[in-house]
Amino acid sequence: MADSAVGFLLGKLDRLLQDELRLLGQELHSDFRYIKDELETMQAVLRDANAWAEADETTKAWIKQVKSVVHDAEDVVDEFVLRVEEQKGWHGPFRFLRKITHFIKHLRARRGIVTRILEIKTTVRDISERRQRYDFGSAQTQASYSNSTRNAWHDLRGDALLLEETELIGIEKPREELISWLMGSGSMFGVASVVGMAGLGKTTLLKKVYDNPRVKKHFDNHVWLTASQNFKRVDELMREIIKQLNEERAEPILSGFEAKTGTILQLMVKNFLQNSRYVFVFDDLWSMPTWEAVKYAFPRNPCGSRIIITTRFANLASSCIENCGYVYNLQPLSPKESWTLFCKKAFISNDENSCPAHLEQLSQNLLRRCEGLPLAIVAIGGLLSIKDNSMMEWQMVYQSLGSELESSDKLKSMERVLSLSYDYLPYYLKTCFLYLGIFPGDEPIECMRLIRLWMAEGFIEEKRGKTIEEVAESYLIELINRSLIQIAEKTIDGRVKLCRVHDLMREIILSKIRDENFGAIVSNASDKKPHEKIRHLSICGNDIMWLNKSFPCLHSLFMVGASKLSHSSTRTLFCGLRLLKVLDLRGSRFVVFPNELVDLFHLRYLSLRGTNVKMLPNCIKKLKNLETLDLKDTCVSELPIGILKLQRLRHLLAYRYRREPDQPFHISGFKVPNGIGCLVSLQKFCFIRAEQGTSVIRELGRLSQLRRLGIIEMRRGDGFDLCSAIEKMNNLRSLNLSAMTGECLSLQSLSSPPLFLQRLYLRGCLEALPHWISALHNLVSMDLRGSMLIDDPLEALQALPNLLELNLIQAYSGETLCFKEQGFQKIKILKLDKLRRLKWVELEKGAVPQVEKLYIQRCDYLLEVPCGIEHLTNLKELKFSNMPTDFVAKVQCTLQGEDNWKFAHIPLVYLVKSVEGRSKRYPLTRLGLGSSETVTPESHSQC
Repeated sequence: MADSAVGFLLGKLDRLLQDELRLLGQELHSDFRYIKDELETMQAVLRDANAWAEADETTKAWIKQVKSVVHDAEDVVDEFVLRVEEQKGWHGPFRFLRKITHFIKHLRARRGIVTRILEIKTTVRDISERRQRYDFGSAQTQASYSNSTRNAWHDLRGDALLLEETELIGIEKPREELISWLMGSGSMFGVASVVGMAGLGKTTLLKKVYDNPRVKKHFDNHVWLTASQNFKRVDELMREIIKQLNEERAEPILSGFEAKTGTILQLMVKNFLQNSRYVFVFDDLWSMPTWEAVKYAFPRNPCGSRIIITTRFANLASSCIENCGYVYNLQPLSPKESWTLFCKKAFISNDENSCPAHLEQLSQNLLRRCEGLPLAIVAIGGLLSIKDNSMMEWQMVYQSLGSELESSDKLKSMERVLSLSYDYLPYYLKTCFLYLGIFPGDEPIECMRLIRLWMAEGFIEEKRGKTIEEVAESYLIELINRSLIQIAEKTIDGRVKLCRVHDLMREIILSKIRDENFGAIVSNASDKKPHEKIRHLSICGNDIMWLNKSFPCLHSLFMVGASKLSHSSTRTLFCGLRLLKVLDLRGSRFVVFPNELVDLFHLRYLSLRGTNVKMLPNCIKKLKNLETLDLKDTCVSELPIGILKLQRLRHLLAYRYRREPDQPFHISGFKVPNGIGCLVSLQKFCFIRAEQGTSVIRELGRLSQLRRLGIIEMRRGDGFDLCSAIEKMNNLRSLNLSAMTGECLSLQSLSSPPLFLQRLYLRGCLEALPHWISALHNLVSMDLRGSMLIDDPLEALQALPNLLELNLIQAYSGETLCFKEQGFQKIKILKLDKLRRLKWVELEKGAVPQVEKLYIQRCDYLLEVPCGIEHLTNLKELKFSNMPTDFVAKVQCTLQGEDNWKFAHIPLVYLVKSVEGRSKRYPLTRLGLGSSETVTPESHSQC
């Protein structure tokens, strides 16, 4: 992690030395240059040390010193830039007087900065000399550490390989599936991968498959190779393979291999296996080069040979498969399997392995933290097996699980296995991963929020040809591929919307961020006070006593849901946080924008989401570094003219949803000043009001970097200017337009729509469907609301090649909708809502073949269930919401009559009705092979 911090600081020093050269003076400039040169050398050493420093105590101490001096240097640079910025503000007739006053007032502070720079220079010199004095980081030290780590790792893996099958839980189904693949598909050669996070039991599973008597008999030759993260030389790997092949024979066939090298070794293996049916397990693969180094030694013969790889990396798993292979995603144990395994380990002294009644709830709580991870269940169960069966003893384990991971021998091996994934992260991902520790563990994390925060903190490196958001998203995907972050929810097109971290992995993160003063979460007054040099702080709830503490080095502050936050307390707090980059006050209950915020010059991310703030002051223009301004669900309805000074602003969100269910246009946006086109860095701009008599719509054409745009209260006359502006937005991905009540959207003059547009939401009357929609080949989601089209819109939409979701809400005034054969080939979600005159829906065979969810609601004149619904073989959910009584009765009769076979393939068919202002869901049937059952009504929170 230190090397990423050094890289970020080097960038700052570069800019400082270039931009503020005259202000520094020759002496200070020389000091900064010396610090920069030394840090560049340290960064190179840190990157080399990245893969071996975790167990080398001398190196760990040195890296900790580097981190400390880097953080100090960064703070000094930020403080210096702040002073420079204050000097730039001296202007006007009293400039000289103000300059003298300011100089006298801040003379001590200026001297303090100079003193700190000299101290840092001395410290950097000492750290550099210390490394040379103790000679760590040499090739010999690295080799010694590498060998010791490899031995320790193999010891850990040996435990998994020696387990008896009777000790294992939940292995039967995946074992049989893999055996079936190994012995199936005739003579075809194949490579498959088993992938999952550390501790899921990949090695254990493969070992039981590999040792199965049927597998042993089926294959002529067997090789098990453990790669691990310590990549051996290719020659060593090949010699290990030959050794195993020889051991299967009474007399070694491949002799003299010890003296061979390179391609000769590979040819020996390849020639030997050319006519053999072999099975090869490559366990714990960490990199593609390791696989590339050995894969060509195994002939792709027509003998039914197989290769299976285990890995923690999803992208690596998919890259290695060949021919009839596949990726097997190993899943966590089910709750029932987890309970069985837990009881077996925790109550080993009990003949029946049964849990005492007084410990059952605590056991379930502990088990939930394991989240089905076999390694964790076994380790924690083993720890509890030596404890007294008292509630107090078990409660202490539950509350102090994080510290137990660090101190208990029973849990140390598990902690090591889980930590390896972090230890061997590339330098640029470590800080990003640790940052997840500042989020509460009981709720998923919004991915776009996380990406914006990473950007604001300076964790993302710029790459040519990519926006910084795209680079940040690639970081997120890489962490997911490494099984360090779990996907909690995806968008319709497969992008990650919400993510989370496994509870035990989060405990490891919290341990690391505490050790490094990186960050902390405090939730009540009894929590241990964070170190004053902490850089990231999250305060949960209303314990605002922490506001009286001094955290001068703080870079980010999260105060989510602080309902007792007062105007006076914020004034005291923000005056002492001059280096703050991130401030998230979402859900805090204050009404007036704290003016002290505008003095936070380094602030890049400001969230007032869900607060009661009604207006922004014009002095917000002082936040020149602001990149994200989140005003969603506030009462702000107009932006001040000072917003135009925020030239670095990339994400501007200022809207809220009204909750009236009968309002077709329920988004409240904000009024923007003329001149908004100067904010050329904007990427997300939602939702602005199209004010009559202003040039706002025309100015949008200057915002060529926009990815998402939302406009409300449009008039027919805005159409031409809007279309002209959209034609210049080559990067636009999402477009959301709403007409003013009684007005129409006029969009026909758009000649060349954005090529990469993926989401289109049109709310308001349309005289005709815009002709250009049929050219949106990248469109994945479309929402037509209140369009009242006379002509059937399906004709123009059915050929869109990538459309996955279509919502028609009060969008069509005809009586018939016909989904043609071969139409909508990829659509997964289809909603028909408030089509008041609709009587018939026809689904021709071959239409919407991939649809999984079909929602029909408030279609008052619909006579019957869509004709041809039996063709929708992938349909998983059919919902009727607030439909007429006679229609519901007809559906029930159909389900109970001779035509019920048409619904037999649909797992869930249900009705949603509003009862006393609340929606309730009534499953009409749960059909399986033609059978049905009666289900009592149940509450349902959403339609």
